[in-house]
Amino acid sequence: MRVALGCIALTLVVAGAGRMTASWYAQESQDSNRKVAGGGIEAKGWMGKIDDRAAKAGQTVNDAKLLQVGNALHVTTGPAVTYWNPENTAKGDYAVSATFTEPKFQNLNSHPHPYGIVIAGNDLGTAQQSLVYCAAYGNGKFIVRGFGPDTFRMNGREGVSSSAVHKAAGIGEPVTQDIAMQVLGDKVSCIINGTTVATYDKATLLAGGKLKSTDGLYGIRFAHNTDAIVTNLKMTKP
Repeated sequence: MRVALGCIALTLVVAGAGRMTASWYAQESQDSNRKVAGGGIEAKGWMGKIDDRAAKAGQTVNDAKLLQVGNALHVTTGPAVTYWNPENTAKGDYAVSATFTEPKFQNLNSHPHPYGIVIAGNDLGTAQQSLVYCAAYGNGKFIVRGFGPDTFRMNGREGVSSSAVHKAAGIGEPVTQDIAMQVLGDKVSCIINGTTVATYDKATLLAGGKLKSTDGLYGIRFAHNTDAIVTNLKMTKP
């Protein structure tokens, strides 16, 4: 399955994002997860799993929302969540990419929240899931993290700044990132807006407590309290 979007559809989605978002959630105070009103998964074939911490606090995947609008995916969280479609798999050498548009850059609780590409998903939705993702913030930073099944961090707790990552002009302004993860030979790379911002030895990611394999499902990852539109999600071979 490939997700693509024409210019007209994207214009309609972005223009309506603020109105849709306003009706979806009631913002909670401080750094707690919002609950998205009318949440759930409304994209055919897609599945999702919120992070364990949110699940232990009593939240479910229905406290976030995945909505298909034409061929775009509109995500509003809620708890941090990973979404995937079981039809979307990648093996060997490949790249998975998509465009993420945050219609109104949010800096809730004095910090922004990231979103990005997931690859190497195995046993997704279970307590033994493994995956790795690269995600960008609208303030110029990015992170590379994963689950194996416990959380592992490849570039620190706070992420790393990069001139390749686009910065929003201000709170409430739009920002767009083209994000990709590539597996090529013995390397795994994160590519943002056409620039390789991080590369890791495959063996490092396959070490104990990380990935089971770089083959697997691909999808998208959103931190808590985010709102963005995903277009042109695809897998390509070199």
